[in-house]
Amino acid sequence: MIPSVAVLVAASFLSPRQVRRVALFVFLVSITLILVALLYGHEIKGSRRWIFGIQPSEFLKPAFVILVAWAFSEVGKRRDVPANLLAILLLGVTIVPLILQPDFGQTMLVSLVWMALLFMAGLHWLWVAGLGGAGFGGALLAYKLVPHVRARVLKFIDPGAGGGIADTFQVDTALDCFLSGGWFGKGPGEGTVKRILPDAHTDFIFAVTGEEFGVLACVLIASIFAFIVLRGLFMAARNEDPFCRFAAAGLVMLFGIQSAINMAVNINLIPAKGMTLPFISYGGSSLISLALAIGFLIAVLRKRPGAAILTDARVEAFA
Repeated sequence: MIPSVAVLVAASFLSPRQVRRVALFVFLVSITLILVALLYGHEIKGSRRWIFGIQPSEFLKPAFVILVAWAFSEVGKRRDVPANLLAILLLGVTIVPLILQPDFGQTMLVSLVWMALLFMAGLHWLWVAGLGGAGFGGALLAYKLVPHVRARVLKFIDPGAGGGIADTFQVDTALDCFLSGGWFGKGPGEGTVKRILPDAHTDFIFAVTGEEFGVLACVLIASIFAFIVLRGLFMAARNEDPFCRFAAAGLVMLFGIQSAINMAVNINLIPAKGMTLPFISYGGSSLISLALAIGFLIAVLRKRPGAAILTDARVEAFA
């Protein structure tokens, strides 16, 4: 907790230029560590995501959002910079190592945020259609070539596929948690179904919350998260600096989409995938990564009186 608070506070005092530099450094280090994990990391549940007790892909996400926001903010501003191409290359450099781990949940998350920023950038519809088609093709390819992806999709569509109820034990148990807790829950620490729920402290913490604090508490959490996202998008839209606007919107959408995926998995709206719930799930890498993202968000949205004075001085100089 203390390292996360320190990271959040330190990042919140950065200037937009410093945010970009820190993000570039974090991005390069994260990519390097992901590649090291692929070669030397321990395999856990069929994936190589950890190295030295760290999950580098968590830190990759906020850094990726900042760099993509930087690229899209240059569209139409500097003709000498191939901003569109840089944004596409950034996506490729990011998702290829994630797919190799494999980590399709994080791949989907960063791709959705990237596409949202692409839409915000107002690029030609041919770009959107082409990249959307490529994304659909990639998802279809993963379904065809990766056995556990195909198995999860088939089990979601037909719970009886591949062996019956035992194959959907995790999701079924999560739903039992909500039923056990009812509207008001059993009380903190009083949950019983959670004891047999795999990943109860991480991916399925939302179901545990439902059992111990009730469905109403879950609705309240979802409402708070929705308010944070909507408020963040509103503040981003009002920002006059293109980079800060894209960065703030991207970071807020990263938070919102990740939260939505986790909650949707817990209530069986989408196939299961490893995704933590921000602020609530246990995990050092996830918590510090979230703190870095929130610190970046505060940094790009913070009003700077000195910058306003400097801008006014420049206007007067040209008047």
